[in-house]
Amino acid sequence: MKDLFIKTKQQHHWMGQLTSIAEQIKAQAVEVDEQSRFPFEAHKLLLQIGYPKLTLPKEYGGEGLSVYDMVLIQETLASYDENASLSLGWTLGVVGEIYEKKLWSDNLLETFALEVKKGAIVNRAVSEAATGSPTRGGRPGTNAVATSDGWLLNGRKIFTTASPVLDYFLTSAWIEEKEQIGFFLIHKDVQGVSIEENWEMSAMRGTSSHDLVLKDVIVSKDYLVELPNHPSGGKINGWILHIPATYLGIAQAARDYALHFANHHQPNSLNAPISTLPNVQQLLGDIELKLHQARFVLYGVAEAYDDAVRRNTLTNEMAVAKHTVTNLAIDIVDKAMRVVGAKSLQLTNPLQRYYRNVRAGLHNPPMDDMTIIKLATAAIEQQKLNENK
Repeated sequence: MKDLFIKTKQQHHWMGQLTSIAEQIKAQAVEVDEQSRFPFEAHKLLLQIGYPKLTLPKEYGGEGLSVYDMVLIQETLASYDENASLSLGWTLGVVGEIYEKKLWSDNLLETFALEVKKGAIVNRAVSEAATGSPTRGGRPGTNAVATSDGWLLNGRKIFTTASPVLDYFLTSAWIEEKEQIGFFLIHKDVQGVSIEENWEMSAMRGTSSHDLVLKDVIVSKDYLVELPNHPSGGKINGWILHIPATYLGIAQAARDYALHFANHHQPNSLNAPISTLPNVQQLLGDIELKLHQARFVLYGVAEAYDDAVRRNTLTNEMAVAKHTVTNLAIDIVDKAMRVVGAKSLQLTNPLQRYYRNVRAGLHNPPMDDMTIIKLATAAIEQQKLNENK
């Protein structure tokens, strides 16, 4: 079915690039999960094909992939190794957003593009233990104070995904003198920057989302790069769709396993594989239906975002796509496990990994409850406007 969504030569090219390294990435995925370690092999292979510069615009020397292209690539990578997809997808999303919206100065955009072309990995470091998700509007405890040498930063960030390979941390901090949150671009080698390896999760164990610790870190004044009016940026951002794309990839992998199992598993009580049984066909049909639903929602929203005219009409569609795809993906994995039965819970079975990891999507932004409340609020306000016309 996914072939329906591959439309350009560029997409075919990058799908081919991923296919060429697929087996090597898949071979490490089990070990990455079992050892709760970062997928360094996948990272190295992806660097070799130029992954970090995929969403860097062509005028800056990148590949210029659109949001739609990114979703296609991310979903495919996640079907090989979801830890690698979620970890490195943040770089694609951050780079895509920064350059599309021109969030930084022209000089810094030019300079940073050189780093990205050399393979730099970047992620936003925003979550904190006291605030939870930054999209809920909490003020960060990390603080920045102006000094004669630049900005002095102190604080701690949690959920710093891909921390072992991050070259840059785009870190939020409260600037008291401005009474505002700012984002600072911090290189990994700056004095006072350290990673506390404390990622102990049952899901997405290979993302190595350890704590980032900033102790008396001095940052040049030029590296206060963003002063958003809203903690989450405020503007519609299609580049966050790399998140649901990853969970859709997990669902695809679970479907593929369950379908293969159903076509080859034949208990001695049957004269044919279990794929001939009506109850199994019902489960497989439901899986196919939900995959179609998820894919059309995700790619439809991505396509709308990439259209400059249609983008102006979007409101809550990114959140709708994330909510829809993530919850459908969870359901798909559950049904795949029902097809396979108790064997799906064996530690040697990939479905138990997919089951743990797909649920992590519920805790990536935006959260389900916020999406539902925003939709309700928008509907209520629109009704009021209609009545007043």
